Amino acid sequence: MRKAAFFDRDGVINIDYGFVGKIENYDIIDGVPQGLKSLRDLGYLLVLVTNQSGIARGKYTESDFYKVTAFMQANLALYDAQFDMICFCPHHPDAPIEKYRQVCHCRKPKPGMFLDAQKALDIDLEHSLMIGDHASDLIAASNAGIKECYLVGDHLESEKAKFSPLKLAKNLVQVVENLKNEKK
Repeated sequence: MRKAAFFDRDGVINIDYGFVGKIENYDIIDGVPQGLKSLRDLGYLLVLVTNQSGIARGKYTESDFYKVTAFMQANLALYDAQFDMICFCPHHPDAPIEKYRQVCHCRKPKPGMFLDAQKALDIDLEHSLMIGDHASDLIAASNAGIKECYLVGDHLESEKAKFSPLKLAKNLVQVVENLKNEKK
């Protein structure tokens, strides 16, 4: 079994402008490609687990999501930092689009995306980690059996009291530096 680093997307990998479903609204956060590459070099698989309720809300389509994902992956590939697997949940229980209106196993804080990745990539969840910018990201990871959870980004103050135990970091670059220091 292999260890993996799991990531939320908006607010962790790219700037969260709210419902990022178009390439022109996608801006990667400084240092992310290098941070992902460093985690790969430390032996982690890279797995994206992202709620995409903008699809269910009609803000953009699944096709739009796939275009943004292809753009992201192509840019990350320049650094050998592309994701090994991308899991997304297009559902929302109050979705205006009926096709996506459901309570599912994949929408965080439920662990479905983590468990799907575990099966597909033979991941040891106990030795994996999660990096997210909302407590629901970390709760989902914990529900899947991941013990090492990092809260990053703009919501540290409002989210840190909603989940424990967690590690706080300003961004992915700081998480990588912390991991490297722990390995010394």
